[in-house]
Amino acid sequence: MTKNDIQQVKQRFGIIGNNAELERAIDIALQVAPTDLSVLITGESGVGKEVFPQIIHRNSPRKHSQYIAVNCGAIPEGTIDSELFGHEKGSFTDAKDLRKGYFEVADGGTIFLDEVGELPLSTQVRLLRVLESGEFLKVGSSKMQKTNVRVVAATNVNLTEAVSQHKFREDLFYRLSTVPIRIPPLRERQEDVLLLFRKFAGDCAEKYNMPPVTLTDDARQLLLSYRWPGNVRELKNIVERISVIEEKREITAETLKYHIPNLAMEKLPALATHASEEYKVFGNEREILYQVLFDMKKDVNDLKQLVHSIMNGSTAIKKQPSETLYSSQSAHHEAVEDAETVEEPLALVDIEKEMIRRALERNKGRRKNAAQELNISERTLYRKIKEYELE
Repeated sequence: MTKNDIQQVKQRFGIIGNNAELERAIDIALQVAPTDLSVLITGESGVGKEVFPQIIHRNSPRKHSQYIAVNCGAIPEGTIDSELFGHEKGSFTDAKDLRKGYFEVADGGTIFLDEVGELPLSTQVRLLRVLESGEFLKVGSSKMQKTNVRVVAATNVNLTEAVSQHKFREDLFYRLSTVPIRIPPLRERQEDVLLLFRKFAGDCAEKYNMPPVTLTDDARQLLLSYRWPGNVRELKNIVERISVIEEKREITAETLKYHIPNLAMEKLPALATHASEEYKVFGNEREILYQVLFDMKKDVNDLKQLVHSIMNGSTAIKKQPSETLYSSQSAHHEAVEDAETVEEPLALVDIEKEMIRRALERNKGRRKNAAQELNISERTLYRKIKEYELE
């Protein structure tokens, strides 16, 4: 594809950026569009994976047929087979009528399976059969049906790792990833950050009839140095928040810091992965754990300072009438012992449990909002809540 073809696609679908890997992803999408090959789109949450299935569909011979996007992580495990493949009347308790599934409705068109890594293993078997033979069974039916559907899937988890952990079928992985497309995270698109900022600021100014916000030099440097764990979605949210809340239209680094809650993340080491570059994605749950660990480390440092001040006699200790004043040697021993106890490593499951509990509290029990904040699917959050008894 020519540079002009790629530029036209960017304009049509509102893609901002000149990053070489991003343009390579668009080029692959355009080349594979006229075929019926399955495509697997990988990339972290918030990079804009949902645009690429539309590019593929609208540049394919199926463009006049049905296009259906399915968020596999948002559908409960008990009903996902019915949603995808349909069910017969009376096949289960709530099956009061015959229902067509997405694969039947989209016959001749394209289905986009977002968060495909969240599919239950039983559903993966059904999906594999559709990909191999175009055949499927409705829930509660023994009659085989045919469908002609092009499948494009996306995931923000490392499927090669999921395969090794027996959470995802290896044969399905290879069927889905006939053509892999990786969308780079925003931290690898540094040249696009300021372009995106100006775009979002302009859109927000037009929407709310206000002057667009601009950045001082130090604010621009801060944007470029930040790691953007939430990627393009996080940048857009921050720009919209600043545009609405801040009265001054020129934003300094000091002002910007108030709107970037995860600023400390830029100082954390990048996570290593043994997966190939083609399928490399960031482990979102692990990234959240790193943030919690960072916060806990800060708390420990604060505690150390308090212990130090006690040991040096700078903190007054009031005793109750019935108490006996400890000797300075005893107090010193106890303070050091407490500090050592605090620094004992916590299990990751305890950290994860606390992180989920806090997110639920901040969002007043709204699980959908908590899942978005934690950057995980609703199904994963439901599973963790049940596992940690946080109901």
